[in-house]
Amino acid sequence: MTRREFIALLSSGVVTWPSTALAQQDSRIRHVIVWIGDATSQHRAVTFRDAMRRLGWVDSRNVKIDVRFPTTNTAEETAIAAAELVDLKPDVIVTAGAPILRALQRVTKTVPIVFTLVTDPVRDGFVASLSRPGGNMTGFTIFEHSFAGKWLEMLKEVVPGITRVAVMQNPDHPAFSAYLRVIGTVASGMGVEVIPAPVNSAPEIVAAVESFARVPNGALLLLPSPVVTAHRDVIASSALRHALPSIYLARVYAMSGGLMSYGVDLTEPYRQAASYVDRILKGAKPGELPVQAASKFEMVINLKTAKTLGITVPPTMLGRADEVIE
Repeated sequence: MTRREFIALLSSGVVTWPSTALAQQDSRIRHVIVWIGDATSQHRAVTFRDAMRRLGWVDSRNVKIDVRFPTTNTAEETAIAAAELVDLKPDVIVTAGAPILRALQRVTKTVPIVFTLVTDPVRDGFVASLSRPGGNMTGFTIFEHSFAGKWLEMLKEVVPGITRVAVMQNPDHPAFSAYLRVIGTVASGMGVEVIPAPVNSAPEIVAAVESFARVPNGALLLLPSPVVTAHRDVIASSALRHALPSIYLARVYAMSGGLMSYGVDLTEPYRQAASYVDRILKGAKPGELPVQAASKFEMVINLKTAKTLGITVPPTMLGRADEVIE
């Protein structure tokens, strides 16, 4: 090819550069850690991997996706696990929930973190603002604290006779007190007493439910937290054993035997997280990626559980449900 022919071809825009030359720009295998605190939620990791693959990141080819399920119940255990993962010097960490995020925040200000299933990252001090997070964190929220009041309203609509509600969550959860304030405000107008039920393990859950159930007309309101998600089967079975109606944020709880759920799909944020991980691996800074809020919510009612508890779910509530389990 003559020099004149080459220049003409170059100006036409059809020159194809060797792929090896492009690959030399950054050929290293990136390391992404996905910290999922519940080993029963492996489908979230599958969702994340699939989303990454569609974006061109193939596990073991140009990225190593390292999924971890640390068994952490206490703040001390979570802190140890966080330090161990940061020591691996990953390119990005994807994680869920405020307790885990708090532990990571204490051990790194540089490793990019994409969070999911967090309620109020601004109030909890994880980001400076939703539009400009700043720092090394960004991600996806599930709802605001005021959402917790809706759960109590829904429980009262299904079971008008309840006069007490146990609010269950990890005691070290940064948002526990904020949730309790919201629920307490709503409860005061309903004549419902709010009983905090901080728990860290399955035995503590069983003991808390048994103690609470000694007084009649009670219900369980389960706040988003690693311990509640991990032990949802224990909670659902204990609630049934003591004839307690209950509500949680995700359909997995209703599927496990809980009375009802109202909230987000816990898997979808991991699909969304892949898009942010992709951008970060390509050079974007977490602090410049806005925190995004959930926009789709679903209500699931377990009619089988309702019948077992002797509860007649109002037709209006059944009509609003996205799914009814029979």
